[in-house]
Parts: sequence; C-alpha cells; structure tokens
Amino acid sequence: MKHYEQDKDFMKHVGHLIDHPRFQKLDGIVQHHHSTRLEHSINVAYTSYKIAKKLGWDAKATARGGLLHDMFYYDWRDTKFTKGHAWTHPRIAVRNARKITTLNKKEEDIILKHMWGATIAPPRYKEGYIVTMVDKYWAVKEAATPFRKIIRKGKLFHRRLLNDRH
Repeated sequence: MKHYEQDKDFMKHVGHLIDHPRFQKLDGIVQHHHSTRLEHSINVAYTSYKIAKKLGWDAKATARGGLLHDMFYYDWRDTKFTKGHAWTHPRIAVRNARKITTLNKKEEDIILKHMWGATIAPPRYKEGYIVTMVDKYWAVKEAATPFRKIIRKGKLFHRRLLNDRH
C-alpha cells in the first residue's frame, strides 16, 4: 500500500478520482522524464493536501485541484504543443476533469491557475498558491531523479571509502 493510500481522509476526497479509468490513463504518459503524469498528479495532490490541512485551509479542494491539475493526454514536449502549453493545458485539464466529477469554483481556479509564473493571472484562492508551488517542487524533484541517484551513490561510495580507511 502506498503512503497516500493509508491516509483515509485524503482517499475519501480523491480515491474515486484516482481509480477512475480516465484518470488511470495518465499512468502511461511520461511527465518529467522520470515520473508518469499519474504519479506526478498524486504527488502534487497529496503534498498540497497535507500543507492545506496543516494550515487549516480547504484541504479537500486543494487535494482535488492538485490531483486534476494536469489531466491532459498529449506529450507537452512535442513541438506542436510547446507554444502556449502553459496557458492551454490547464483549460484542457478542467474540461477533462469535468468529465469525471463536478468541480467547484475553487477547484477550477486551482487547476486553471497552477501555471502562475509562466502565465499572468495569479490564483484567486490561497489554496491555489499551494498547488502552484508544490507543482514546481515536484517537477524539479522528478526531473532531478538521476542526479539525486548519482549524488546518493557518491555519498555511499565516499562513506565506504572512509570506513575502509579505518
């Protein structure tokens, strides 16, 4: 069982969405070179949810908006999609999300504005800022996976070398 699956409140809010066949299609799509779009979306949703819950903000809307923020099915690195992707994919994600659930205004805004920084309009709700920042955090973390492995391997090698000397 994955760590987020053990969180009953989180799963109450988004478990049915994670299990939905349209959402499961994201599992076959590479997101940041070393993760699928499904993994990325769950990472963003769960991390954002925990932050919102800790702050006493709307954790349910944060989890749902975070989960559905990248619900699109094309490869954004393909040159025909690159131009305008930051503006276009949130709108596609909202349309796709509406096919599997009813969104409230806050959830829609979280999805539509999660690219703030690359786009002009900032989130209308404080929960949107959480998802925006957590999305960037996970994008960097996922893209840096091979570098983290190299660094970890180097530290282990260095530790072994020091232990062998003693």
